[in-house]
Amino acid sequence: MHVAIIGGGPAGLMAAEAARAAGLEVDVYEAKGSVGRKFLLAGKGGLNLTHSEARDAFVARYGRHRDQISAWLETFDNDSVRRWARELGVETMIGTSARVFPVDLKAAPLLRRWLHRLRESGVRFHVNHRCTGWSPEGELQFTTPTGVHAIRADATVIATGGASWPELGSDGAWVDWLSRACADIAPLQPANCGFDVAWSSVFVQRFAGHPVKTVVLSTDAASGVREPRQGEFVISAHGIEGSAVYALSATLRDALSATGRADLVVDLAPTRDVHQLQLALTRSSARRSLTEHLRRAIGFDGVKTGLLYELLPREAMNDPASLATAIKSLRIPLLRPRPLAEAISTAGGVRFQALDTRLMLTAVPGVFCAGEMIDWEAPTGGYLLTACFASGLIAGRGAVAWLRQR
Repeated sequence: MHVAIIGGGPAGLMAAEAARAAGLEVDVYEAKGSVGRKFLLAGKGGLNLTHSEARDAFVARYGRHRDQISAWLETFDNDSVRRWARELGVETMIGTSARVFPVDLKAAPLLRRWLHRLRESGVRFHVNHRCTGWSPEGELQFTTPTGVHAIRADATVIATGGASWPELGSDGAWVDWLSRACADIAPLQPANCGFDVAWSSVFVQRFAGHPVKTVVLSTDAASGVREPRQGEFVISAHGIEGSAVYALSATLRDALSATGRADLVVDLAPTRDVHQLQLALTRSSARRSLTEHLRRAIGFDGVKTGLLYELLPREAMNDPASLATAIKSLRIPLLRPRPLAEAISTAGGVRFQALDTRLMLTAVPGVFCAGEMIDWEAPTGGYLLTACFASGLIAGRGAVAWLRQR
């Protein structure tokens, strides 16, 4: 029996490993010239494999699809990721943020060991093979440097990613041909993304690229996760970026989609309360400019002061009570999410209602889906990678079980 794996990312490779371990013939087809490109880029600054949170807190990170992902994690959870890496000869460590990394922080050695084990087990790899769907006769079709190539598989696992970072292979082209096969697909949207803001040209020229540090971010959007996030964000030429923004991006994106507006609320001085700030700002500022007064009274300068000038009316800047309140809850109006191609990950994709518990498409028996192409999302911090691993394992084992039942 033969299984075709479409996509050579973490989910596809895990599906290949599961199917081959059961004795099936396995071929992996990758659109780019090598497998694992997004995996390698994600690990460029230190490969965050998973997170060491307790089970309930870990599952909660998956938002509205926590129940479905929780079922995946019954098969392969954050502890399983660490055991799997150890079996490959890669020890892991828990960082100060409770994130889990390889001891050497690198992605390439782990990927090399994994691919070596897969090849040694008999998994065959075919790069520069871009799937374009099925022929009328039911054969999988691929465009390759030498022309169109067609194969017939007994089962297929599709793990082609979402549509973020298209230069690495996840370009969303699968939506068209999988939709034609009657798959129910939610529109793809950016996740873990930045947002456009209508900055003035003067503000952009002075502060683009500057980090805004030691702040707490929140949103009063009507739905979604609103837990304040401590950290920092970055001013960009277009708007805002950064890990603390990404943590709230699903809520902000959904609010923009539903109502056309969303504000990021920033506490610029989280270690002081409004009363303390007002007292400090009320002290005499005679013969000092407001900028100098902010520096001396509360230690503000640079980008934090620039944000106040950019977003507050003059009368608020000159009133200590209004200014203190604004410093504790400065509202940044957002216009829209940054384009999907720039996002770290993708929301939307094949809906769970279209899949059975083995991740097989109910409308297309023998075809399984895995990874980011399914309609779920998670924040950065190892949650994305853990769920991709888990779904790949489930889809691979699902293909084995389905073939044996036949």
